[in-house]
Amino acid sequence: MTQTKVKRTLIGKVVSDKRAKTITVLVERRVKHELYDKIVIKSSKYHAHDENGEYKLGDIVEITESRPLSKTKNWVATRLVQKASEV
Repeated sequence: MTQTKVKRTLIGKVVSDKRAKTITVLVERRVKHELYDKIVIKSSKYHAHDENGEYKLGDIVEITESRPLSKTKNWVATRLVQKASEV
C-alpha cells in the first residue's frame, strides 16, 4: 500500500514577478513572543514556479510544496486567492 504525503500549502502576497516562470511570495504569520507575550509578525519569502506568468505583483496566491525545481525553488503557485487592486 502506498502512502500519499500531504503537501504543505501557504498563502502570501507576490512581491516580485521579474524572473521568467518564477514569482517571489511573501508569507506572513503571527506568533506570540515567548518572553513578552506580544503578538509579532514574522515573514518568509518563497520562490514559486509560475509556468504561464499569470500572477502579477500584489496578487494574493496559494503556493504548494513540490519537488526541488531549481536551487531555490521548491514551491509551485497553485491558485489566485485575490487579484491585486488597481491603483
